[in-house]
Amino acid sequence: MRKNLAAAGASLLMGATVAHAQGIQIAPAGMTPTILGAAQNFNGHVAVDIKAAGDSGKHGSVGMVDFAPGARTAWHTHPVGQLLVVTSGNGWVQEEGRLRREIRVGDVVWIEAGVKHWHGAARTNGMRHLAIAYVQDGKSADWKELVSDEQYNAR
Repeated sequence: MRKNLAAAGASLLMGATVAHAQGIQIAPAGMTPTILGAAQNFNGHVAVDIKAAGDSGKHGSVGMVDFAPGARTAWHTHPVGQLLVVTSGNGWVQEEGRLRREIRVGDVVWIEAGVKHWHGAARTNGMRHLAIAYVQDGKSADWKELVSDEQYNAR
């Protein structure tokens, strides 16, 4: 009798686990190819690994972005803001009309909705960051003009 109860209990627990697991989707590492940053949105060599599973892309975009030394985004804004987590190297972020700021490994950067900005690697060091931007009206970013060398090099 105890054996049957234990088996029934284990069966119920396993069934609950399977049902619960159906709400979790895993995208195995390497599932999506690395893409090179589009020339209209980036200066220099930039590689992007999109991080998504299930229908997560409907809610936001997440990318692990690698910038070669001197590489950077174009000026852009986000309708709901953007979160950056620097995971290696060091780089810069700049809000339009303000001085550029240094960002380093471990720094977490929040950029408010609608703030025109750019970010990328420092002149002599590469940088990698996780970039998270939320979707509003089907859009996570509004890309603007490229950052000129003069803008990039200005202090």
